[in-house]
This record gives sequence, C-alpha cells and structure tokens, in this order.
Amino acid sequence: MKSQLLNGKKAIGIWGIGYIGYSSMAHFASKGVRCIGYDVDSYKVECLNSGELPIRNIEYWLGFDTKPLVKSGMMSAVTDWQALISDDVGVHLICVPTEKGAEPYAGALQEVIDCLTMYSDVKTDTPPLIIIESTLTPHTTELIVIPQFEADSLKVGKDIMVGVAPRRDWFISSEMNLKTLPRVVGGTTEKATDLMAEVLGIVCDKVLKAKDHRHAELVKSIENAYRHVEITLANQLSLAYPDIDMREVLKLVGTKWNIGTYHPSFGTGGYCIPLSSKYVIAGASNKDKLSILGAAQHTDDDMPMIVANSIIEHKYRKVGILGLAYKGDLKVHTLSPTIRIAEYLRAYGILVKIHDPYYTESEIMKICGTESFEFPEGLAEFDAVLVVADHRAYQALTRQMLLPHLMDCKLVLDNTGIWQVYNLPDAGIEYHLAGTENWL
Repeated sequence: MKSQLLNGKKAIGIWGIGYIGYSSMAHFASKGVRCIGYDVDSYKVECLNSGELPIRNIEYWLGFDTKPLVKSGMMSAVTDWQALISDDVGVHLICVPTEKGAEPYAGALQEVIDCLTMYSDVKTDTPPLIIIESTLTPHTTELIVIPQFEADSLKVGKDIMVGVAPRRDWFISSEMNLKTLPRVVGGTTEKATDLMAEVLGIVCDKVLKAKDHRHAELVKSIENAYRHVEITLANQLSLAYPDIDMREVLKLVGTKWNIGTYHPSFGTGGYCIPLSSKYVIAGASNKDKLSILGAAQHTDDDMPMIVANSIIEHKYRKVGILGLAYKGDLKVHTLSPTIRIAEYLRAYGILVKIHDPYYTESEIMKICGTESFEFPEGLAEFDAVLVVADHRAYQALTRQMLLPHLMDCKLVLDNTGIWQVYNLPDAGIEYHLAGTENWL
C-alpha cells in the first residue's frame, strides 16, 4: 500500500477536514501522497480548493505552506462523499467529531461507516484500509464499526481492513504534531496493524503497534483521563486551601522528576480532556470501580459555576469575557468554560458580553446567546473582566494602551496569567490569577 500511495496509483481519502483531517492531508500531501478530503461544510471545501486555510492559525502548527500542495493537485476537497468510494482511494482516514455537547457521540462515525459500506459494490484490487483517527469510546470498533461493515457483506480483515490510530497532537505547538509524536496503531487483524504502521510511517517518525484495535482504542482516552484527574486535583487543592498560592506550590511540586506541573483554572475545555473520563467510564465493564474518574468529572463540571458564583457573591453586575475558545489561538469552543460561566451569570440577571477575535458577532450570539464587544475599547463597559483564553490579541498591547479602557473595572480574573505583566493592582484593580490566594 505504501508504494501505491507514493507512486500515485492510490490516494488517501480524508473524512472531515477540521484540525485533524486538514493536518493529515497536509502532511501526507507534503510527502507526495495525493489526498482527497470530504466535508459537509462547503465553506471549508471552497477554502481548501482555493488554496486558503479553512482553519485560522493552523499554519503556525503545521510549519509549512499548503498552497503549493493545492496548486499541484496533491490536496483537494469535495462535498460529495461518493467521490471517495473508489478503487483509486486505497486508504481512508476518519477524522470526524466523536462528541456532541458534553457527551461521547458515535453518530458522525456511523454515518461515515455507512458511506464506506458502499465498497461492497466496488471492485478493488486490494482491500481498502480504514484508519480511525477520531477518539473512540472503548469497544466502539467491536460494537459499531465491524457490525456495520459486515451487515453489508464486507468481511473485516478480508474485504476491508480496519484499525484505530487516535491522534495525540497539541494544536498550539509546532513541536508536537503528526510527524514528531509517537503514533499508536492497532488493527482488527495483525495484517491491518502492519498496513497501518506502513502507511502512517510515511509521515510519522515513530509508530507503536498495539496488540489490536481494542487496546489502541483505550490509549487516547486513558492518557487524557490521567491528565483530567491531575488537572482536577489542582482545582480541588486550590479550593481546599483558598489562602495559599496553589500555583506556586504546584510549580514547585512539578520540579520532582516524575511529576508534571498542573495549574488550577476556570475548568477544562476542548474535545479531549473533559470528555476523556466519560469515554473510559462508558466503555468499562465495571464502571463503579472508576470512582476517581467520576469525581474528576464532577469537579471539572462544577468549576465554571464556582467561578460564576464568586462574581455573583461579590455583586458585580457587568462582566466582559475575553475568549470563547477554550485555548489561545484556536477556534474551538467545545466545552469551553466561557459558555457555562456566561450561562450561570445570565441566569442571575448579570450583563455578560463576550469577545473573541476568531468568532463573529453572530457566532457568539448563536453559541452563547450574548452580545460581543470591541477589544480593547469595549472593556470600558464592565466592572469585572474574565480573561479565559490566552489569545495573542489579548497580549499584543501595552499597559498604557489597556488601562484607559479599564477605568470602571474593579476585578480581573485571569485564567492563564497573560495579564500579570500589566500590574493591575497598582491601578486600583483587584487582580487574581486562577489558583493564587483567595482568587475566588
């Protein structure tokens, strides 16, 4: 399969051209493999085919220009999925969301598998290889994917090859990407595992073979569940010792060789960490044995409400929130603490407005039901400001440029610490970094 991809006989089909799918396309295309992407979002497809980036700032993470790859025909996209069901497409990467709201969700995955079952009507010289890059609830391949294929007379391991290789990338660091991070792969057969390792080895520096798909499925969820527990413990410690700068303590704790450094926050967001414990619990045979993960989930869910209650108890009436995205310079608001904080505050009649440079006014209104405001000029309206995401835009100004717009502001709560440099207490503004003394 590797030689067929590299000599142009076969192409790779990518289902979903978000962060995962687009980056997979770009990396394979840069190695000389022709890639065809499919997405239901016609805007993303049009952007990609015109050589424009469908995702803002992804160029910082990729580290190379994709326009030449589009111009040469190595990257293209369609809105008609049937274009991918062909003998010409030998490998398929499934990169669709596997969450909906705050819960694991297999609907989009099932829709893709339904499309791929159309291979039962296509004559192929080699069985198509299906690699699921999305994070899965354990046993999804066994309970959903394999039965769907075999219900349409496609014998998995013979007519079609299937495996799991969840992505581990960190989309704000060019050093932690598809090429550099070790890749775990596991197929439903040993041959499928070998094929996956061969194909992904085109772009991945190190590929690790799991025993099978069942073991590979668990890796992504469990590694993020470890982080979920550690991050949540940081929040619990901050709440248990309100008069201690827990950030300082945890920074010192992290100097021990076998302990990571974690910080309290307004709550975790994104596709992975806040859902990881739910994935692991959902797939477990003995769910009651995972009490630690259950407690982590409940604490994390409560953090936005705890932050909001602090604002309410201190009687602030006008709150500006900086950042709808859960993380700086990403346009991803999945499970962002901003959404839940805004919801709690509005329920108590507090005026809430949100700014995010990556979202339009209409998008903010649709997602949160709140108005947006201009930054930094619009800050003048608020008596409290919450800095949630560490977007570069919120750091690219001087103290002299910021302070005139905070004349009526009495409190700034900073989730990441990007406004520490402005020394706001000297200007008479109460400032707290999440996890420091009495921040709530």
